[in-house]
Amino acid sequence: MSEPFSRLSDDDLATCVHCGLCLDACPTFRVTGLETESPRGRIYLMTQWKRGTLPFDEEQVKHIDLCLGCRTCEGVCPSGVPYGRIIEAGRADVEDVRRLSVKRATSRVALRQLVGHPQRLRAAGAATRMAQKLHLTSVARSGRMLPPLSKPFRPPPGNIAPAIGERKHRVAFLVGCVMPILYPQSHDAAVKLLQLAGCEVWFPPGERCCGALFAHNGDIAGAGRLRDRNMRAYAAGDFDALIVDSAGCGAHMKDSYPELKGRVKDLTEWLAEVGLPEPKSEVRLRVTYQDACHLAHGQKIKSQPRDLIRSLPGVEWVEMRHADICCGAAGLYSTLEPEMSSRILQEKLDDLLATGADVLAVANPGCQMQLQWGLRERSSAMKVEHVAETVARAF
Repeated sequence: MSEPFSRLSDDDLATCVHCGLCLDACPTFRVTGLETESPRGRIYLMTQWKRGTLPFDEEQVKHIDLCLGCRTCEGVCPSGVPYGRIIEAGRADVEDVRRLSVKRATSRVALRQLVGHPQRLRAAGAATRMAQKLHLTSVARSGRMLPPLSKPFRPPPGNIAPAIGERKHRVAFLVGCVMPILYPQSHDAAVKLLQLAGCEVWFPPGERCCGALFAHNGDIAGAGRLRDRNMRAYAAGDFDALIVDSAGCGAHMKDSYPELKGRVKDLTEWLAEVGLPEPKSEVRLRVTYQDACHLAHGQKIKSQPRDLIRSLPGVEWVEMRHADICCGAAGLYSTLEPEMSSRILQEKLDDLLATGADVLAVANPGCQMQLQWGLRERSSAMKVEHVAETVARAF
């Protein structure tokens, strides 16, 4: 085994000057007011562990666990601290030295033995659909959070969806792991928009989970194995861009797939570049938009989703007061840290309900599930849908 905390970079840690500008942007600091639940507090803790000036303490690890990895702090940091890279490396280092717990062991097994295997994941989805019909999923909180499941998304025959009209581009499409099971309609809408934009859409055979959930939870080795497998799948075809409609996946691939540098594009980013035809229908709805953390802060994409929605005829646009504050979903976080996740969600729901919107558009499946569940708990009729679904309403 390598030296403890060897993945953490001294150069990365040294970029933090502890100015405190990140504090109010951090969701966990906002609800607790504790320095240890802030980015600079966590960086200080990891720095001392790496230097050996502070003994590793199992109780203090909870402060690392409670970080959402939302990277909101990066958007306000004047020193350019690469916090996303730091927290992923720190979590991987922590996993080397911490005591094994049932919760962490279960999450790692679930990732490696389920999420990383498409056929197993589809089988689990089918079992969950049956359990929902029998009203068995309401027993656990994580089961109650799930949307009603339907048939999962599957690529078309031949793994090609042709362009509608003149073919202008050829793009690959990330189907991913949980999104085709939880929200197949989001993929359907995304592919339709790409076809309308003159794209031939290729679905690489053999593609698996991108590895984002693995990396966010400290399993960098598992993420690396998935990256290598996916790169073999992508090497089998030619494409102008790899289109991703899940914010967390896109941010991870832009950071961790150097072979695809410059070609990984969020759906909204790509559509803003290539354009869509004139809309055919009016969208007579009051719409607001929730910034996905890994889109706004990881990929620095904020205006494109808004511009796409606001350009739709008939839309009444309303902006949330704090649209860029995390909703508390953060991948597996809502399952692993349900209490903190719920506390963070409440502030977001207050902000959201104040808009009076008919539709909340999102760009990440975790956000969609978290916010749908929260709105149901508040007895709200507001509909939550992927931004692709909102835009597709006009076509």
